[in-house]
Amino acid sequence: MEQTQLFAIWEQIKSQLDEKQKRLLAASMATAIGRGGIAQAHRITGLAINTIKAGQREVAEGTVEEKGKIRRRGGGRKRVEALDMSLHETVKRIVDDSTYGNPENPLSWTTESLRKIAGTLEAKHGIRINYCTVGRILDELGYSKQANQKMLQIGEPHPDRNEQFEFINMITRLFIENGEPVISVDTKKKENLGNFKNPGQEYRSAGNARKVLDHDFPIKELGKLSPYGVYYPNNNIAFVNAGTSHDTAEFAVESISRWWEIVGVNTFGHASRLYITCDSGGSNGCRVRMWKYQLQQLSNHTGLTIYVSHFPPGTSKWDKIEHKLFCFISKNWHGKPLIDIDTAVNLIGSTKTTTGLKVFCKADYSLYELKRT
Repeated sequence: MEQTQLFAIWEQIKSQLDEKQKRLLAASMATAIGRGGIAQAHRITGLAINTIKAGQREVAEGTVEEKGKIRRRGGGRKRVEALDMSLHETVKRIVDDSTYGNPENPLSWTTESLRKIAGTLEAKHGIRINYCTVGRILDELGYSKQANQKMLQIGEPHPDRNEQFEFINMITRLFIENGEPVISVDTKKKENLGNFKNPGQEYRSAGNARKVLDHDFPIKELGKLSPYGVYYPNNNIAFVNAGTSHDTAEFAVESISRWWEIVGVNTFGHASRLYITCDSGGSNGCRVRMWKYQLQQLSNHTGLTIYVSHFPPGTSKWDKIEHKLFCFISKNWHGKPLIDIDTAVNLIGSTKTTTGLKVFCKADYSLYELKRT
């Protein structure tokens, strides 16, 4: 076969071949041509003469790698940690929490980014390393970036703390088994109403980011949003009373009353009792007399016998509403400004989860006065 014909064949198929296939094809050409074949294959393919010779050796010795591999086993540059066996330990010492705040620690007052760790390795230990390699080493060491966890209690824990939770759990189970309503209530963090930046991101067309105000000064005419949530685990359904006034005990009980009238009575019309779990502070605090007074008024109006259990101080994060409702509302409105009360109500009401959470939300324009006793 003429050299021009081989060149035409090569030009047609070379774009479809990987590195190994090109090497073996060139080696086969050289062998087929015979004397002077390596030089001719070099001129046709442009591959190095040593590469073509290597391909011939692979074919002759039967050492062609299995399908899927391009280079011979052990080929390529060695990993940097293979050259320095102490590298893992060096990286570990740099990011070790035990050195936090130590003036001798080069990263005491900086963010421990991968690039800064790589820079420290080069500056302090003479090790040149890519930041991606630092990330891989940290993964191998079992390190990952983690946020703080509020798990440590201030002061001495109550000796009967576990019994308190066991009691709440027992009463909740008894009510649910009897088909009677159990609700978890609390007020979500207040939010400014207006075209303000809301943390998080949303999908939009490229270069079309939502424009918001450059300062977060409250707009008096719009006020603030006070979402009071009522979550009942019986059916994984929640109700949110979106208030624009103060978060008071009257507002809290009015929210429960609205839940009963809009959702509760239709689901538990036969019920004679209601069990409420809540934290021990805020508008539904255990020492707020107006909360107790308003609950009595609600009981008189509905005919329900109302039971209330307050979670011990510092343990409100274990209340169901925190991790069954509020966190999903925050995720649902990530990156979306709460332009006005109607926008907030729509975003809250559209909150859903894969476990079937359904949320009802109504706006509450009533004015609730502070310091009423």
